[in-house]
Amino acid sequence: MSESPTPRIALLAVRETSSMVLYGLNDVLTAVGTVYPDMVMAQPGNALLDVKIVAADKAPFRCSGNVLVEPHAAVSDVGEVDVVVVCDIYTPADTPPRDRYPREVDWLRRVHSGGALVSSVCSGSLLLAEAGLLDGRQCAGHWAYRDLFRDEYPRVEFSASSILNLESAADGVVTAGSSTAWHDLALYLIARLCGPEQALQTAKIYLLAGHEDGQLPFAAMTRIIQKSDAVISHCQSWIAANYASSNPVAAMAERSGLNQRTFARRFRSATGYLPIEYVHAIRIEEAKRIIEAETGALDGVGYEVGYDDPTFFRRLFKRGTGLTPAAYRRKFTRILEYGKSHTGAWAWR
Repeated sequence: MSESPTPRIALLAVRETSSMVLYGLNDVLTAVGTVYPDMVMAQPGNALLDVKIVAADKAPFRCSGNVLVEPHAAVSDVGEVDVVVVCDIYTPADTPPRDRYPREVDWLRRVHSGGALVSSVCSGSLLLAEAGLLDGRQCAGHWAYRDLFRDEYPRVEFSASSILNLESAADGVVTAGSSTAWHDLALYLIARLCGPEQALQTAKIYLLAGHEDGQLPFAAMTRIIQKSDAVISHCQSWIAANYASSNPVAAMAERSGLNQRTFARRFRSATGYLPIEYVHAIRIEEAKRIIEAETGALDGVGYEVGYDDPTFFRRLFKRGTGLTPAAYRRKFTRILEYGKSHTGAWAWR
């Protein structure tokens, strides 16, 4: 870290960045040291962080949502910096951002080698992967990109459950999960740069709280039917409609016309899953849908999706979501009740 009295934070933005993450971070980080004493004692304090928005060049542009961004500086004009936050970068779940951000990638490598802590929010970790800064490291990111990391960045250990991954903090790399994980990253950076008391005061002012259950309860299985192997894609389509059938792996192997071993090898090569792992993942997704949509007893949910042993189902469900079926329902009950109580009530009253 620099010996500068005011730590310098650069928020890296591109056209695919969401305004929520960019301006949420900007608002919270620039308020450290100023807003809490003003709100509590009517005595504005001094800003404790020097926060700047940076981009490939200084020209204004519109980010995701058509929101105007006016960068404070181009990356070529930013030399020393203490912390970089790579904001989220939208890209389809099957499309890596190859060669789209050469200036940003070169700059990230340079400032990291110069001692800056480089961090990311959500899909911003893809840009760190493009820069090679995640090779041999574990990282967090949006759960929808776990298959993309597996296929395109095999040297990176993607942690789909992580909200804030600090495994490589000592090496100057920190990654945060899905979009609102910027809350967790902001509080971590404030505590690291300004002390835990400032982080606590900021959390109180903005009602920021951690995602204690992790990212798994929110994650969904990405169901992209691959096109490289027509036999396997046919099996993917079949199991999507027949997930509750008995002996589904044997049934898929029979439909494929392949022996069990060859089928398993080709299925994993095409999808990244062993056949039984794929079946379990689809069944758990369907179980989540049932739990979300219905209010009845949970005992029969496992049977509905193909499991005769309720204990085995509960164990699989918790492994896949981080929560028991009952805890999963409790977590999302409030959101579901919002929808039920206001369905169709669009007029302002």
